[in-house]
Amino acid sequence: MFITFEGIDGTGKSTQIGFLEEFLNGNKIPYLSIREPGGTDFSEKVREILLSTKSEISSIAELMLFEAARADLCEKVIQPALDKGIVVISDRFYDSTTAYQGYGRGLDINTIQKCNQFATQNVIPDFTFYFRLPLEESINRRNYREFDRMELAGMEFFGKVINGFEELAKQEPERIIIIDAHKSREEIFEEILSKIKSGINEFGCYSCECRNPGN
Repeated sequence: MFITFEGIDGTGKSTQIGFLEEFLNGNKIPYLSIREPGGTDFSEKVREILLSTKSEISSIAELMLFEAARADLCEKVIQPALDKGIVVISDRFYDSTTAYQGYGRGLDINTIQKCNQFATQNVIPDFTFYFRLPLEESINRRNYREFDRMELAGMEFFGKVINGFEELAKQEPERIIIIDAHKSREEIFEEILSKIKSGINEFGCYSCECRNPGN
C-alpha cells in the first residue's frame, strides 16, 4: 500500500505521519517512510538545491528538478518496496508538483501530469490525505522557524497552491481524502486510520499492485 500526505507546510502532516509509523510498528507491519524531494542520495542533493534560499531557479527548471528527484526515488526505493509488500508512506508526492508548479507557478497542468506519469512510471498512491488549513493559520504555525526558498514565494503563490490542492481533491475524491486540519491530532489520526484499514480490507494486501498499471 502506498500512502501520501499532502498540503502546504504547517498543517500537521508530519505529526500524523509519526502517529502512523507508531501504529505500523506496534502492529509489526513492515513500512518505509520517505519524503519528497529526497529519499536517495541524488534526490537529497536535489532537495538542497530546490530549498536553498541562495538558489535562483526558473519555474521550468524547478519542475524538472522535482521530477528528476522523483524518478530516482520511484525507481530505487518506492517501487522495490511496493513489490515486496511493504507499506510506503510519503510526505508529499506528485500532487504537490501539480499544485505548486502547476497552479502556483502557472505551468501547463497537462504537461506537468505527463511529467509526473513519466517520472513515476505510473506509480499511483492508494490513499492521499490532503490537509486543509487556511493559509494564515498555516503561516502562524510555522513562524518559529526560517522559511526555505519555496516557502518564501509569497501569499498569492500559496493561495494558488491551496486552490490547486482543492481542485485535485475534487477531481479524484476516491483517492484524495480531505482532512480538516483544525481537528485535534487524535481525531485526525482516527480518521486516517479508518481509511487505511478499509483499504487493507479492500485490497487484501499491503502492496500497490492493484493500482499500479505498470506491474
